[in-house]
Amino acid sequence: MTNKLRADLVAMLALLTFVITGILTPVEALSGFSNSVVIMIAGLFIIGAGIYRTGLAQMAGTLLLRYSGESESRLFVLLLVIVASVGAFMSNTGTVALMLPIVISIAMSIKSSPSKYLIPLSYMASFSGLLTLIASPPNLIVSQLLVDNGYEKLGFFQITPIGIIGVVVGIVYLYVVSNKLLPSSSASSTTNGYASLATKQLAIDYELGGKLFKVKVPEGSSLVGKRLAQLKIPATYHLCILKISRKSVEGMNLMPMTYQEMAGPNSVIQERDRLYIQGSAANLEKFIQAFGLVREEATSETEELVSKQLGIAEVLLTPHSKLINETVRSINFREKYNLNILGINRQGEFVVKDMSKQKLRFGDAILVQGAWDSIELLSKETRNVVVIGQPKEHASVASASGKAAIAGGIMALIVLLMVLEVFPAVISVLIGAALMILTGCVRNMDDAYGQINWESILLIGAMLPMATALENTGGMVLLSEGIIQLLGGVGPMGVLAGIFFLTMLFGQFISNTATAVLFAPIGMSAALSIGVSPYPFLMAVAVGASMAFSTPVASPTNALVMTAGNYKFKDFVKIGVPLQFIMFIVMMIAIPLLFPLK
Repeated sequence: MTNKLRADLVAMLALLTFVITGILTPVEALSGFSNSVVIMIAGLFIIGAGIYRTGLAQMAGTLLLRYSGESESRLFVLLLVIVASVGAFMSNTGTVALMLPIVISIAMSIKSSPSKYLIPLSYMASFSGLLTLIASPPNLIVSQLLVDNGYEKLGFFQITPIGIIGVVVGIVYLYVVSNKLLPSSSASSTTNGYASLATKQLAIDYELGGKLFKVKVPEGSSLVGKRLAQLKIPATYHLCILKISRKSVEGMNLMPMTYQEMAGPNSVIQERDRLYIQGSAANLEKFIQAFGLVREEATSETEELVSKQLGIAEVLLTPHSKLINETVRSINFREKYNLNILGINRQGEFVVKDMSKQKLRFGDAILVQGAWDSIELLSKETRNVVVIGQPKEHASVASASGKAAIAGGIMALIVLLMVLEVFPAVISVLIGAALMILTGCVRNMDDAYGQINWESILLIGAMLPMATALENTGGMVLLSEGIIQLLGGVGPMGVLAGIFFLTMLFGQFISNTATAVLFAPIGMSAALSIGVSPYPFLMAVAVGASMAFSTPVASPTNALVMTAGNYKFKDFVKIGVPLQFIMFIVMMIAIPLLFPLK
């Protein structure tokens, strides 16, 4: 709570303390990291990255903004209703992971802080777990316990009235406190938006407009079959061929693909190639006339220079760079780094003509173009150059562009697999994560690993064994006996309130699944010992286990939004504690009415 140590470090220190004091064995202590919830969260980070990178999140956000109009309040309420609807058919963790990139995209679109939306997103996902039987593990746990003790299991929508009450109360509360208690600090996640803007700005800054042309090589052109080194185009025509675009003719060619490669000395020109050329219009006309080429309209400098394979980046020279006082031609930049130099920014003046003769100076910024992999390799040449921005992020966004429909299909498949329970939830998520990588929605495995928030993974994995520690020390038996002794004299309502409150309290520190596993038998035992129906007592456990609002470790969803929203421990306390007490009062009225004690 003091926030002097990071939450994941605190969780790891607690785990080590349990082992050192003999409360947990090393195997028990590390069991959390093999828990399906931890694996599922890692997979959901990859799925979330695919949704964001392909632009699906932005499309969903735009659609939502269209229906909400210009009212931020209407947007807030509509967003929570959608979260509750999605969460009714899949886990709260899955709901938050899928909605997280959409919510961040919407916040960026309206120039608002994501931190105003992410705690409400997490809380509403928890409420949505009460809308259907499959929406939350505690529901399934209490239903199975009823069957094990000879009672009828809960119906698919039997818990729904409780969930609707929770959703309505939650939306009203969060709407009231949204501008008073929710922080408005900017989130670290919003930096992803830079990737789509930077390349456009670079093209403008270096005054590339009107200096990039596209020509087609027709059949019979004298260029066909020639290597660029033979043609000496820069020396003869003062033009630079930047890249070559051609249709694939490999395999069965059922779906011809367009491939782009950076033009180099060994590039061989083929029929129907499209050449992207930098230079003046007058020199271009001479080149076209000499080789019988066909000029085509270039879409825009940014779109032509940036693709799935190729991109642009700005590079600064370091004070001790070996490139200083060398000409572009003498350092063989293209041959050495496999990159083209498009322009030089020299103290605000942009040099784009006769660059091969220019001597590079300290303080120069260079605009380079080529394969994303080559740009990433250049970024490792830290002694000579510094690559500005995030080339990996730019490459990932470019690679995933145009694949929003694929990402949407994968997301729909995950939801369908979860609703139909074809596989365990964790397997459905891992299938989705694998498909995101295989289809290129996430660029590659390195990119996938980079998208996982390891702080959240460590935090949750280290906190899960706490339930085992409580069980090993006899803490749960002590609680069960204490509740009946303390509140048994008050009557069934007193015992019900005690079980609900303790379930809710322990749910702030251990997962809702672990809380339900521990308290469901206590609720069943208490109901049978005082001779009343076990249904309201087990509903109290299911609902109480889902009321995890007051700490960031109370739920995986809270841990997920903590980093993305730049929240502190105290933010969850000041927003969650009042909500806990409100829900306690509301549920103590609603549960006995919907599930009578007798």
